[in-house]
Amino acid sequence: MTSWRTKLLPPLLAIVFAVLLSAIALIISGADPLQAYGTMIGQMFKGSTAVDTVNLATVYYLSGLAVAIGFQMNLFNIGVEGQYRFAAVVAAIAGGAMKLPPVIHVLAILVVAVVAGMAYAAVPAILKVTRGVSEVISTIMLNAIVAGIIAFLINADQFGVQRGNNIGTRVIEPSGRIPGIPLGSGTLFGFVVIAAIVGGAYWFMLNRTRFGFELKASGESTTAAAAGGVNAKKMTLIAMLLSGGVAGLVAMPELLGRDYSYGITATQMYGFTGIAVALLGRNHPGGIALGALLWAFLDTSAVSLEQINVSKEIATIMQGIIVLSVVVAYEIVRRADLAAEQRRVGRALAGRKGSSVAEGGAV
Repeated sequence: MTSWRTKLLPPLLAIVFAVLLSAIALIISGADPLQAYGTMIGQMFKGSTAVDTVNLATVYYLSGLAVAIGFQMNLFNIGVEGQYRFAAVVAAIAGGAMKLPPVIHVLAILVVAVVAGMAYAAVPAILKVTRGVSEVISTIMLNAIVAGIIAFLINADQFGVQRGNNIGTRVIEPSGRIPGIPLGSGTLFGFVVIAAIVGGAYWFMLNRTRFGFELKASGESTTAAAAGGVNAKKMTLIAMLLSGGVAGLVAMPELLGRDYSYGITATQMYGFTGIAVALLGRNHPGGIALGALLWAFLDTSAVSLEQINVSKEIATIMQGIIVLSVVVAYEIVRRADLAAEQRRVGRALAGRKGSSVAEGGAV
C-alpha cells in the first residue's frame, strides 16, 4: 500500500543523509562545508553554467530513461554505454553522408540512431531469451567491444576525417542540425524538447497502456505474469530493444546541437551515469529529470571548488553519497511501511478473533 511516507519521506531522508555525509567528507578534507555548498550554488549564476547544467542534464535524462525501461522488467542494462556510443557513430556517419531537406534530415538521423541502438541491444536480448545469458555479463562485454568498432569505423581508411590532431566522422550539414535556444549567455539544446517528449511517452506507456501494465507485471513476477497470459520472454526482448532504442538518442543532443561530428575523443561514461540517475529517480520520468539535474549540477559546479582550494573530486564523492542515501532511505521507509502494515493486519486479526470468542460466549 502506498502512503505519504512512501512518496515523500524517502527523498527527504536522502537529502538529509547526503548533506550530512557530504559535510563530513568536506570536513575531513579540511574544507568548510557551508563555504563549499555556497560556492557551488553561486557558480550556477555565473556565465553559462545554468544553461550548461540543463544541457548536460538532457543527456543524463535520456540515459536514465534507457536504464529505467530495463529496470521495469528487472533487467540490469549496463550496456547503455555501448549502445549509445554505437548508435552515435552510426548516426553520425549516416548523417554526414545524407543530403536531405531540413527536418527530414534530422528525422532520418534520429531513426538511424534509434535503430542502431536497438540493434546493439538485440544481441544481449536474444542471448537472454534463448540461452538464459545474464544481460549484465553480455552488456559489459559489448561495452568493451564498442570501442574497437568505433576505432575501426572512425578511421581514415573507412569513414574518418582528420581534423588537426583529432579524427572524426564527416560534419553533418546544417539541414541535419537541431537549432539551439538562446538564453542569456548560453544556448540551450533544442533537443531538450524531444527529451521531454520521450519522457512523456515513457510515462504514458507505463501508466496508460496494456503493454506498460504487462511490462511491470512481468518485472514483478514472471510466474504470475505467465499465469495471466503474458509471454515473459517476449516482454524481455521488447524491453531490451526499447531500452536500446532510447539509448541510441543519448548522444544526439550534443551531436545535432553542438558537435555535428562524432570523434574518437567524444565524451564517454554517459551510460553509467544513467544507472545512477535512474536509481535516484526511482524509474519515474519526473524523478529521473530531477536526478539528472542534480547530477549535472554537481558536475558543472565542481570546478568552482578549486577557487577555495578544495579538490573538485569531492563532487564525485557527493554523487556517490547521494545514490547510497537514496537507496538506504527508500529501504528504511519500505521496511517501516511493511512493519506498520503487518501490525495493522495483526490488530485486525486479533479484533476478529476477540469478536468470535465474544459471540461464542454469548451463545
